[in-house]
Amino acid sequence: MAKHLEKELERIKKLIYALSARVDQQLELAVKSFQESDAELALRVMAQDKGVDELEVEVEEECLKALALYQPVAIDLRFITSIMRMNSDLERIGDLAADIAKNGISINKAPKPKVPLDLHQMTYLVKTIVRKSLDALVNIDTYLAREVIHDDEEINDMKAEMKAEIVEALKRDPEHAESLITLLAITNRLERIGDHASNIAEDVIYMVEADIVRHQAGSE
Repeated sequence: MAKHLEKELERIKKLIYALSARVDQQLELAVKSFQESDAELALRVMAQDKGVDELEVEVEEECLKALALYQPVAIDLRFITSIMRMNSDLERIGDLAADIAKNGISINKAPKPKVPLDLHQMTYLVKTIVRKSLDALVNIDTYLAREVIHDDEEINDMKAEMKAEIVEALKRDPEHAESLITLLAITNRLERIGDHASNIAEDVIYMVEADIVRHQAGSE
């Protein structure tokens, strides 16, 4: 039975790595479609989200099968339960990427709001910590995982600053309300992606060290 479980765990690893790569690409393309006002690329991102959902279901089914057939314990059990949580976070990142692509189509059709708001730094940092969290998963790197948790705090601060700027812009230019609200939705979704990347990092730490860092002050 041990060999069968080992093979099943290897299959789960390959599936979660495949899902990670797919989600990473989705986020990259979603941000590109928004920044370059590329509606065709945005539509492609939205269409490809179905593939992410299907792969997420496959990972979950394999994890449930391993739990039912082999009743793993200790580190193997931690691995499977961690993967199930990561799987959910990855699927949500994929959904949020598709939503950003959809928002991009909407905001790029409307007149540009007069707000000195540059999303490039936030999108860069979000893409960076998602990639870091996936590298932490692939390399079982708890040091990198802790970096992700720390970096997510910076994203939260950026989002708060951008929200304040958008609220001020709404007061100054109410005629651009639709675009500004869409812009706020994009910043909210970027911040949520950062949260999901942080969740993945926390699960890497749990998987390796059996240490639950979620909800700890500072999570460092």
